[in-house]
Amino acid sequence: MYKAPVDEIAFTLKHVAGMADAVNTGIFGELGEDLVDAILSEAGRFATEEVAPLGEVGDRQGSRLVDGAVKTPEGWRDLYHSWIQGGWNGLTAPEAFGGQDLPHMLHVAAMEMWNSGSMAFALGPTLTMGAIEAVEKHGSDTLKGTFLSKMVSGEWMGTMNLTEPHAGSDLGVLKTRAERRPDGTYRIFGQKIFITWGEHDFTDNIVHLVLARLPDAPHGTKGISLFLVPKFLVNADGSLGARNDLFCHSLEHKLGIHGSPTCTMIYGDGKFGDEKGAIGYLIGEENRGLACMFTMMNNARLAVGMQGVAVAEAATQKAIAYARERTQGRAPGWNGAGMSPIIEHPDVARTLLTMKALTQGSRAIAYACAHAVDMAHGSQGEEAGHWQERSSLLTPIAKSFATDAGVDVASMGIQVHGGMGFIEETGAARYLRDARIAPIYEGTNGIQAIDLVTRKLPLSDGGQVHGFIGELREVAQAVAASNRQGFGETAARLEASITDLVEATEWLLAALAAGRLAEALAGATAYQRLFGLALTGVYLAKGGLADAGDGKQEARIALCRFAAENLLAETAALKDRVVTGAESLAAARGILD
Repeated sequence: MYKAPVDEIAFTLKHVAGMADAVNTGIFGELGEDLVDAILSEAGRFATEEVAPLGEVGDRQGSRLVDGAVKTPEGWRDLYHSWIQGGWNGLTAPEAFGGQDLPHMLHVAAMEMWNSGSMAFALGPTLTMGAIEAVEKHGSDTLKGTFLSKMVSGEWMGTMNLTEPHAGSDLGVLKTRAERRPDGTYRIFGQKIFITWGEHDFTDNIVHLVLARLPDAPHGTKGISLFLVPKFLVNADGSLGARNDLFCHSLEHKLGIHGSPTCTMIYGDGKFGDEKGAIGYLIGEENRGLACMFTMMNNARLAVGMQGVAVAEAATQKAIAYARERTQGRAPGWNGAGMSPIIEHPDVARTLLTMKALTQGSRAIAYACAHAVDMAHGSQGEEAGHWQERSSLLTPIAKSFATDAGVDVASMGIQVHGGMGFIEETGAARYLRDARIAPIYEGTNGIQAIDLVTRKLPLSDGGQVHGFIGELREVAQAVAASNRQGFGETAARLEASITDLVEATEWLLAALAAGRLAEALAGATAYQRLFGLALTGVYLAKGGLADAGDGKQEARIALCRFAAENLLAETAALKDRVVTGAESLAAARGILD
């Protein structure tokens, strides 16, 4: 059974991602380490004792559509209400609407624990938090006054409606339409698919954020508007009014996250109300909806990265526990009676340490991204601009590397279980089935690579990425200067991986400057992984350098050395793919015809 690693999470937040320094500067107001520890401890308790026990129930039962209504797994509705009673829904929300306005770093740390307990359950609240931010930043005062307090409290949940049957990642071709009405409202008509938690029995109202196109809108993404479309209309006194003209047509039968209802939503076919068309309210300006939605999507990308971290952590815990108990053969050097636990076998130990290194590296990357978000929010002028660029640079890496790690680690967890991992009763397979959607969610990891290379590397004419790499080099130099034997070859391996990152970065920037876009994109995914591996090595080293007084420094150094000497050699091959892979790709593409 999963147990939230509260101490390791707190250590990574404070000593690797930068929270301790931020707290000391006062950027978080009166927030102190005691409160941070208390929040993490309670979030961990809730995830361990209340969420995790219902994760398997959700996977086994799934959500069902019965007579047009979605029924969630047994115990989940009560679990959700316990969750909102704990105030978790409003951690980072504005105080003006009942939130706690706490740092994003705390939010992602708590989110990791909830997702480890049940990714399917945590998806719903995650989307609500994103919807809160979009409405708070772009909605009118009337919309904020009507909807935000209920959403912040968790009394109402929110969704994000983008995808259509013919329009996946290419939102410029979406067909859902909006018609203006004299009273300032809009009527929405269309079909949306893959809408996570689009219908459920947790709350009595659901606030949908829907992308649609006006009749006179420009073509492409410049002609998209964003609308708030509630399941039930809201009366002037705040009470629920008539059912809006929208409904869940069907639920998808999915590989994983069975407890999370993934809905096909129909807007405006006349099923409800006196007139066809779901009533919607404009968020932001007409034809500028994608910019509003990206407020929600950017944080959602980091949230999905946390899902990768969460599944990796849970899968690692399960695999280690199994490897300690399962006996088979006699490992080299085993002196005990009978067969040895499989954790004593070198290959199993290597697998488990790889799982642990990828999990902790992914966690540090995601937390560092959240730190940049918080610093941008709490700073002004050029400093705020610097941190905004840093969060922009880290977001695609945090999303892609962590979700790829979630899939890889969950797969390795099945391998550790052997044949028992391939059957459902051990629970190891659920993690792989759940994790597999995360590299697809919120822009596939290939799209993240395109974003990283074409939009994020050129920030400040390359100044942001070069400055960041300089900071990574300082960590490698600190390892070398420490003269601690436990680090082994870590410093040299870090320097080599950072050099690979520098050379790949320079090549990509030169290719972009010369207009060789296809060549740059051919190596984008390899570059994204190269960056993530280099960061994993550096952040594990940063953790090894920090003495938190908890007696775990030597263990952290040992894991850092293992990662440096066993995983970082891959960066050289990845650099080679970035620099030389485009020509062979172009030559071979014809065989796909």
